[in-house]
Amino acid sequence: MRILFCGTPDVAVPSLKALAEAEDIDVACVLTRPDAPKGRGRRLMPSPVKQAANELGIPVIDGDPRDPGFADGLARWDVEAAAVVAYGRILPQSALDALPKGWYNLHFSLLPQWRGAAPAQRAVWSGQPATGSTVFRITLGMDEGPILMQNRIEIGARETSGGLLDAMAASGASLLVRAMQAVAAGVATETEQPEEGVTVADKIRSGDAHVLFDAPAADIDRQIRACTPEPGAWCEFRSGADSEPITLHILSAIPADADRPGVPADLAAGAVRAGKRNVWVGTADGPLELLEVKAQGKKAMRAADWARGARLEAGARCD
Repeated sequence: MRILFCGTPDVAVPSLKALAEAEDIDVACVLTRPDAPKGRGRRLMPSPVKQAANELGIPVIDGDPRDPGFADGLARWDVEAAAVVAYGRILPQSALDALPKGWYNLHFSLLPQWRGAAPAQRAVWSGQPATGSTVFRITLGMDEGPILMQNRIEIGARETSGGLLDAMAASGASLLVRAMQAVAAGVATETEQPEEGVTVADKIRSGDAHVLFDAPAADIDRQIRACTPEPGAWCEFRSGADSEPITLHILSAIPADADRPGVPADLAAGAVRAGKRNVWVGTADGPLELLEVKAQGKKAMRAADWARGARLEAGARCD
């Protein structure tokens, strides 16, 4: 079966490579987002999927599925179905109708849980112990189509959303291959999603990643891990009571054991205290230890090394 592959970021690359190597599947062409400016020079750079397609020798096609001539343009590629992973654009009905065997999406949650843009991040933030991936047939409703296959993956105690996405991208690639092979063989079965259990995974923006330390340490820990690496957890840091605030990015942290010798159990929410090898911030129910940070205009470093250069004074705090 000749297929179109649609995807854009790094998490879509394992699926493209797996489909390119799969029996009974011929990836005829790839659709991805246009080249985008990146870096200090704002040079136009191809998406990770476009780079992978070029390396594999698979043609990359341009176009927006919402354009009136897009569906007609697909006809020249003689594709029967499409596999989609994190493409980043809404597909109109005219595009969905253009392929006789349909469009199938690999989504990084166990649908109907976490429909939407940030399923892995929301799974980490919510503290659930496991999640998974789903292959479903795309319909007009957001992630509402019937399910072909699912798998399950555990969420580690210290898992970041970036690490979880990498793991799901790898395991989901084989799931997508099996689903597309079933479509090719005409043996795919579809199950409608249940109406109960629907949750929505809204995109996490920079404002959502602002850490406020009047919450419990475990909640803040999950927020930081959910926002790592994107959009990146941050707070406003003041080195003293009268100091101007700077942005401090929190790359890694962990709830501290308040019973451990040397750990300040009496810190007020947001108050910062540093030892020779540790930096703590008070929360609603105990200290959070900062492990790695990146201060405004500085490189990423161990929190203890940063604290020595920050010259903490009385009244140092994070907000």
